[in-house]
Amino acid sequence: MSPEIMTLPQSKSRLPNTPVANTSDPSTRAFIEAARAQPAPMRAALAAGGLTSLLAWASFTPLNISPLGWVCLVPFILLARIERPTRLMYLATYLTGLAFWLPTLQWMRLGHVTMYTAWLALAVYMAAYFPVCLGLTRVAVHRFRIPLAIAFPVVWVGLELVRGHLLTGFGWYFLGHTQYRWLELIQISDVVGAYGVSFVMAMMSACVALIIPPRWLAKLQLLPPNDASPTPQTMLTIRARGILLCLSVFVAVVGYGYWRRSAADFDQHPAPKIAAVQTNATSEVKHNPKQVETIYNSLRKLTGSAVLEKPDLIVWPETMFRWPLFEVASNVSPADLEKNIPRQDLEFLRGLEVKQNLHKLSQMADAAMVIGLETVAVDQHGMHTYNSAAFVSPDRGLAGRYDKLHRVPFGEYLPFQESMPWLKNFSPYPPDFGITAGAKPQSFEHDGIRYAPVICFEDTVPHVVRDVLLASEETGVTGKPVDVLLNLTNDGWFHGSSELDQHLITAAFRCVENRTPMVRSVNTGISAIIDGDGAIRSRAVNRETGREKQVEAVLVDHVPLDSRRSLYLAGGDWFAGSCAFCCGFLGLAGLLSRWIPKRAGARHNEG
Repeated sequence: MSPEIMTLPQSKSRLPNTPVANTSDPSTRAFIEAARAQPAPMRAALAAGGLTSLLAWASFTPLNISPLGWVCLVPFILLARIERPTRLMYLATYLTGLAFWLPTLQWMRLGHVTMYTAWLALAVYMAAYFPVCLGLTRVAVHRFRIPLAIAFPVVWVGLELVRGHLLTGFGWYFLGHTQYRWLELIQISDVVGAYGVSFVMAMMSACVALIIPPRWLAKLQLLPPNDASPTPQTMLTIRARGILLCLSVFVAVVGYGYWRRSAADFDQHPAPKIAAVQTNATSEVKHNPKQVETIYNSLRKLTGSAVLEKPDLIVWPETMFRWPLFEVASNVSPADLEKNIPRQDLEFLRGLEVKQNLHKLSQMADAAMVIGLETVAVDQHGMHTYNSAAFVSPDRGLAGRYDKLHRVPFGEYLPFQESMPWLKNFSPYPPDFGITAGAKPQSFEHDGIRYAPVICFEDTVPHVVRDVLLASEETGVTGKPVDVLLNLTNDGWFHGSSELDQHLITAAFRCVENRTPMVRSVNTGISAIIDGDGAIRSRAVNRETGREKQVEAVLVDHVPLDSRRSLYLAGGDWFAGSCAFCCGFLGLAGLLSRWIPKRAGARHNEG
């Protein structure tokens, strides 16, 4: 018999022998309370989380339906709003998180057959952030009575920062990245980073979740039977406060964006003309020794077409100059050199004469060049291989080199290889392969303008780009440490997938955060020029096909310099860091709330 029937008032028309429930009976009340305490079914959480996963996937590339980013989290937030969790709610949200990350990261498998394992492992790890976010938000809302419109965005942004640092960091697919085309909205990034855009969107989503009537939650089976919902007057007060808070923040952020964009004066300094060369070599072609000459001839041909427009600087993609630069420290003796490198390899490296060839390239182009290559360097500690960007000028030759700081796990080094050597089976490279991390950032000066290179995925990591910009002791024509960022990338692993688009989108936020334009030279695309507002000014397009990806192309354009200052560059991740600190506090409080009652119960039983 259901609780609803048991609590009906007596009717004069009831059958004479029908018993009437005695609600004053303790056993009857206990039965009713037990029925009310039953959680909502797991399928409700699966439906809510599944809808969030579907909408979130559609808001990012390849569909790139940006408006969905504002509502995709609403079903998920409803699980934080309800007082009692559904059955197996955290398992359901983990599974639906996995349903988002598996198709979102599917481009990882394209690089090599061994990368299927890395794809699955990263998706399994990233999916854990969904139940963690839900649990921390519920602690904030139901234990500390923090308003949902504040608690949820704080937790969401705090966890974005954590996953941007933990295990070398994965700064992709932040919620705010969906809005890269709304330039006025994303200008807040120069104060609090891209995390600020995610905060505003998460807050608006929480506001929408708050105004959904309780009866809708009941129809969605998110509420258990006979759930006691707040009175209409209470809900009206909650809605009014939430809407006022969210709209105030939203209007302030967009208003700030219009003001900051109006203050931009891109014509204050002469804009350098820079050429970004885009090759089209998949990873199989690039690492085929028989294709070295073919790739080099392609680069020379593309550079020749760029030279016709007389650029000040020419940029080649990451490691597309296929001969290594050989460097020997001054304190290394000939005997130590031969000890570290076999005689045959040593003769080969010396015979390449890479420095002379790079100098000749720059002289023929009559322009400075930044060229992506590998460096083989020998010092007293042994031989090291670096992923480098070499700066060459017509008058000075090789005038500088930057070695990549932020390496990609399994792509450039094997994590935990001493304790878990079996991990080498999940790398596309041979067991003895390894890239050494660079010692420090570098910047190059040409015609008074300072350029700072970042290589590969470094442009997706906010704190790495900030550190690169702050490392320069000199200043450029804009009065800042660096005038232009140069991103040298090889995206040939991913065969024209949505990774190329998302990489470009993520890089755009680095330009807003630091008010510094960026030139991207990318193997297989997408090569582009991005200004200090995060606007993608121009992209490399193949003249014959009109395509941007998996084509050879050259982009030559003026890069607008930006004199505006950035609070984010000065202060870093103080905002997102504060949110992460709150997450740590909530996590500790949640653990203690489970541990203390058990300890108290144990002491009571002992007494």
